[in-house]
Amino acid sequence: MKATLVANLTQAWQTLHQQGLLPDPNPERIEVVSTKDPKHGDYACNLALVLAREANLNARDLAEQIIQNLPENPDLLSTEVAGPGFINFQLRPEAKAEIVDQVLSQATNYGTRPPGSEQRILIEYVSANPTGPLHVGHGRGAALGSCLARILEAAGHTVECEYFINDAGRQMDILAISVWLRYLELCGEPVIFPEAGYQGDYILDIAADCHRTRGDVWRASFENIRAGAPDDGPDEDGHNMYLDFLILRTRDFLDETIWTELASVAVDTLLERIRRDLDHFGASFDYWQSERELLDDGKVEQTIAQLREAGHLYELEGALWFRSSEFGDEKDRVVQRSNGQWTYFATDIAYHADKMARSYGTAINIWGADHHGYAGRVRAALQALGIDPERLEILLVQFASLYRGKQKISMSTRSGEFVTLQSLQHEVGQDAARFFYVMRKSDQHLDFDLQLATEQSVDNPVYYVQYAHARICSILERAKDEEINIPEDPCDLSPLTDEGERALQKQLSRYPDAVLRSAQEREPHHLTVYLRKLAQEFHAYYNAVAVLVDELPVCQARLRLIMAVRQTLGNGLNLLNIDAPESM
Repeated sequence: MKATLVANLTQAWQTLHQQGLLPDPNPERIEVVSTKDPKHGDYACNLALVLAREANLNARDLAEQIIQNLPENPDLLSTEVAGPGFINFQLRPEAKAEIVDQVLSQATNYGTRPPGSEQRILIEYVSANPTGPLHVGHGRGAALGSCLARILEAAGHTVECEYFINDAGRQMDILAISVWLRYLELCGEPVIFPEAGYQGDYILDIAADCHRTRGDVWRASFENIRAGAPDDGPDEDGHNMYLDFLILRTRDFLDETIWTELASVAVDTLLERIRRDLDHFGASFDYWQSERELLDDGKVEQTIAQLREAGHLYELEGALWFRSSEFGDEKDRVVQRSNGQWTYFATDIAYHADKMARSYGTAINIWGADHHGYAGRVRAALQALGIDPERLEILLVQFASLYRGKQKISMSTRSGEFVTLQSLQHEVGQDAARFFYVMRKSDQHLDFDLQLATEQSVDNPVYYVQYAHARICSILERAKDEEINIPEDPCDLSPLTDEGERALQKQLSRYPDAVLRSAQEREPHHLTVYLRKLAQEFHAYYNAVAVLVDELPVCQARLRLIMAVRQTLGNGLNLLNIDAPESM
């Protein structure tokens, strides 16, 4: 109906343009919205308010002229001016009821646009360092990315997803030394483990696997390696000299192939666990891009060479700097350290240049809120490379705090004491975890209540929505048991006159807008809000009106209505990759 109203308003605008009152019509400037208050009709438009200044007319007077030039629309009961110049549209009851047949005829396609009718989009999300298992903090980005991919596809975009594997640099050295020191402990060596090493039990598990499969082959004297080491702990610059000393000495003592194998075993083990956890969580990826491959393929050198040739680099104190401040960043950035090593920023420049070379209209990065200051420098690098920085969208995800009732659960990734994504799913289930993660805007802090997520009550939002779907399935099963003819084809819907029935019809008509808004704003929470409202309208209707009544025409009309509600609930839950149960 919205599309029809926009077309009608465009026609009226065209007529007024021909009369010299308005500029050339532009349908993109016409916004038709569903009204919240039934007193204001079913839809409202602010076009007269938008164009009043250009027309040099009072907005209410312009609204009256627009209405006078609207083409005849048999679905409209009334059209009137309201407030300072809004145009309100009231639909005929028969037109409202048509949404039921529309939902059921389109089925799983209801609320979607044709595939490939919009942009080609790449979403990079999670991309957690393979130095430990995924924890609840990563879960919010995983839920947002995977839900957004499905919603954007429903909105007509071609979407691909990617995980960037940070498998190069110092963090890999810290991972390797952490595993090897635990391995030495299993060999009987008296190890003094650095406080800046990775502390979790998962490090012990990897070390134990290495010891089971290799015995003492990798063993070396820890006393010899530690000889001359500085004290453990950070220096005035925050560097752990003891840890760095152990890394350098170990690489000298061990054959380089052993060190490489050690790091590879650790990364591969953790990456396999990350893949498994994400798969179980309903987050899938088309590509897994390795940072190490970018380095080995020479793409980092090639990209930095482009910046050098364009005059955007300079040397200072032995390091190579990018003039990012000339492109809006707060200061210049190092791309190559004085020791010749590339910075993480250098590999990130190459990675984003590679993304853009793959012909995506838009690349979306989903990052943690702690990356807030990083966005400017990446966009600056793209601009310096001659790439439109507006093609890169960055969504920042705020942190999630974990509660059990009113008790906050403390977590520390440094000490290895954190709740893993896997254990969260075991406790609350995939459906509750995903729904809770996307209930709020991604840039808002989230308090995740484990106790509430497991409750089977109306206070648990995902249970409330799923229960509405299951309730409808139960009614339909009862209808079959009572041998009531369930209308699979359109039937007379004129008996749908109850206030609750009209509220459901109106809510059904809002579903496509909820999907489109979620896609346009990159915010799945609009869809969760919609589903909770539709479930609320249905539960209220269920408690007030009997569906299976003796009057067959009334019964069949109501069955068609709740079948449309079930279909829409199922469609929305599917976009969130959440189960739509038939019984609970």
